[in-house]
Amino acid sequence: MPRSDVLNPPNLISLSRLVMAGVFLGIRDADWRLAVVFSAMVSDVLDGVIARISRNTTKIGALIDPIADRIFMLVAFIAVTVDGLISPWQLGLLMVRDVMTVVGWFVARNVSWLRQVTFQARWPGKGVTVLQFVTLLAALQAPRLVAGLALACGILAVVATTDYTLMLWVNRRGGPRDQRRDAALPSPSHDAIG
Repeated sequence: MPRSDVLNPPNLISLSRLVMAGVFLGIRDADWRLAVVFSAMVSDVLDGVIARISRNTTKIGALIDPIADRIFMLVAFIAVTVDGLISPWQLGLLMVRDVMTVVGWFVARNVSWLRQVTFQARWPGKGVTVLQFVTLLAALQAPRLVAGLALACGILAVVATTDYTLMLWVNRRGGPRDQRRDAALPSPSHDAIG
């Protein structure tokens, strides 16, 4: 993979969230933490917009973006949990989708008969990310809203996990017999899990 694919502007913007996670841990002031969360939110939108406008989308970028999101969220939520701004059960609800993503990735990598399919972000998953950001903002500015937001995030995470699972199941159904049949068909180039 060319270095330019990894270090293109959209990927550098995505990777900046890893730095922001470290900054979030290193500061204690709620206003500065709020600024870091807003910066992470802007970078999460900006990387995709720039990639699409510049036609600079890459397979590695499709991987870096969600990993950077999840690392930022995990670090920030653990920090606010340690600070007592959210409870451990709320943290669990907020991380349901991310835990299920890791489980799904291991299944996709280790079940040999699963066909590779295009994996794209879908609205329930994007909704979970938005709710996670909103809950993080609430933890810093309006703690009374955290319990309801965490519950909504957990419910949407179940919807997102079900949605992704059904989408992958439909696209991968049939196992080895369909793989032999599909091997005769031309395969488009795309980002894949599997």
